[in-house]
Amino acid sequence: MEVLLDYILTPQLFILVLVVILLKSSIKFVPQNRAYLVERFGKYQSTKEAGLNFIVPFIDRIAADRSLKEQAVDVPEQSAITKDNISLHVDGVLYFRVLDPYKATYGVDNYVFAVTQLAQTTMRSELGKMELDKTFEERDQLNTNIVTSINDASGPWGIQVLRYEIKDIVPPNSVMEAMEAQMKAERVKRAQILESEGDRQAAINRAEGAKQSVVLAAEADKAEQVLKAEGEAQAILAVAAAQAEALRKVGEAADTEEGQKAIQLDLATKAIEAKQAIAKESSIVLLPDGNTEAASLVTQAMAIINKMNNKD
Repeated sequence: MEVLLDYILTPQLFILVLVVILLKSSIKFVPQNRAYLVERFGKYQSTKEAGLNFIVPFIDRIAADRSLKEQAVDVPEQSAITKDNISLHVDGVLYFRVLDPYKATYGVDNYVFAVTQLAQTTMRSELGKMELDKTFEERDQLNTNIVTSINDASGPWGIQVLRYEIKDIVPPNSVMEAMEAQMKAERVKRAQILESEGDRQAAINRAEGAKQSVVLAAEADKAEQVLKAEGEAQAILAVAAAQAEALRKVGEAADTEEGQKAIQLDLATKAIEAKQAIAKESSIVLLPDGNTEAASLVTQAMAIINKMNNKD
């Protein structure tokens, strides 16, 4: 037992243990996307990035361990007043990352708390510039304005704000009721407009149909009248042609001796028929001076015909 104790307490073992302790204190493995800030005698000495790094034992120390990853911080719900004096309750989520570990450590005491408070104050300021309706319609623009304002102020802290998202915007109950009534009125208005547009289009369609019907009926009547007129014209031409042909044949027949006799007989017959018609229609009958009145009429008619033939 004494031999074992003597072996343990040998200077070589003591030196070995001391070397192991020194190596463990001097070698630092920094994970990916992290940064160690080293202080020497309480003063900033260097920033150790990912990989194998060495420090001086008992002199240097790791003062801060900063993550370089993107971080998401919940921005607590807060009250804000819009431009039209409406009180809102708004919360959101802030996304940022550390660009400069030195500034994030020595430029501000608690950069997460500082950025969160800055996001709240900036959000209240931006909401104060907008009316209630615009806060719902232009939420993307509101988020962009908040990010720009925070980045302008957080530059000395070595922080870059990537985006800000508003989760909920809760107006008072009275405003919610008024908004619901307005939305209902808008829906009723749109329904009435659509109904009136439908009635208007239906009336236009009916008018167009009636117009086309009248036009088609007029065109059909016009075509019917044109066809009827053409038919009547063709009938008149046919009758005239037939009469002309008949007259031509009568003229040719009248130019002969037999034709002359036929004409005389026809004229005498018509004269007798005329006398009979007069006797039937009138109670007074005028008797001719001579018995040759019909013959005289025939003679006169033949004389007129011969005179016309001589002129031709």
